[in-house]
Amino acid sequence: MEKVNVTLMKDFYLTELSDLPEVRISLFVMILLIYLVTLAGNGAILLAIGTDDHLQTPMYFFLSNLSLLDILCPTVTVPKMLQIFLSEDKRISFMGCMLQLFFLIDVVGTEIFLLAVMAYDRYVAICSPLHYTSIMSKQVCAQLTAWIWLLGFINSMVHTSLTFSLSFCGMNKINQYYCDLHPMMALSCSSTFVPELVLLLVASIIGSGAFLVTLISYIYIISAVLHMHSAEGRRKAFSTCGSHLTVVCLFYGATIATYARSNSTYSPKQDRIISMLYGVVTPMLNPMIYSLRNKEVKRALVKVFRLKRFY
Repeated sequence: MEKVNVTLMKDFYLTELSDLPEVRISLFVMILLIYLVTLAGNGAILLAIGTDDHLQTPMYFFLSNLSLLDILCPTVTVPKMLQIFLSEDKRISFMGCMLQLFFLIDVVGTEIFLLAVMAYDRYVAICSPLHYTSIMSKQVCAQLTAWIWLLGFINSMVHTSLTFSLSFCGMNKINQYYCDLHPMMALSCSSTFVPELVLLLVASIIGSGAFLVTLISYIYIISAVLHMHSAEGRRKAFSTCGSHLTVVCLFYGATIATYARSNSTYSPKQDRIISMLYGVVTPMLNPMIYSLRNKEVKRALVKVFRLKRFY
């Protein structure tokens, strides 16, 4: 009898950000503008780093990876959300939902690892400047980048396979504007104990590990900066590290609040707000944070777009 009630779902239905018709157009325009600014800002960073010889350093190599992830993250969810605004067709296929979840977790996991590696890079640059080029060689940077992308892929494969091995029955409306782990588990009519336990363990390990790497790196960085005799050196070091630390706080705070908790505390409205922060708003802010606080990036952008009036 239990088997009869379990149905194989061909489609899921996503939830709009707002059910109010009068704000639908406003939300569509706002999110579209944010998405276009995100593409333009991160695309400009990639172009500047790729064309300026002065930016061919490990820090900017990792920054280019961050910009790429910041393009991919909203691209996984925003186009579908905009299509729903226009057509009001909230359906997403089973395979489409699975792919959306996979790519989203892949990008989020990879970015968490990347931000920890960027903190370590700043630690080496400030605390061991004489050995920086040997420690953070091109080969080491390439290996670290390959590892963080691979770990992000494996992490996503584990969560996606566990989530979509569940049985879904009854209502197939996802209480989120995209396919995510907690909303998908909430639809399951089978036990979510294993995927929920794995999610909590992995999220805690990744979150704690990334936090510890970042925290220890910045403890050493702050100590080294405070012992600098040059005021200009201290200002430059704090400026560079401040940009990264701002991005870390924005991204880690939102992702840990979303994934490092049990399914029993899942709140659809709260999750939609938090997910908008790390999935849509933060990728737009990152290039602004780095470009506005970094003279080298601004100089490269001016050179690329030939905006000499800013000099």
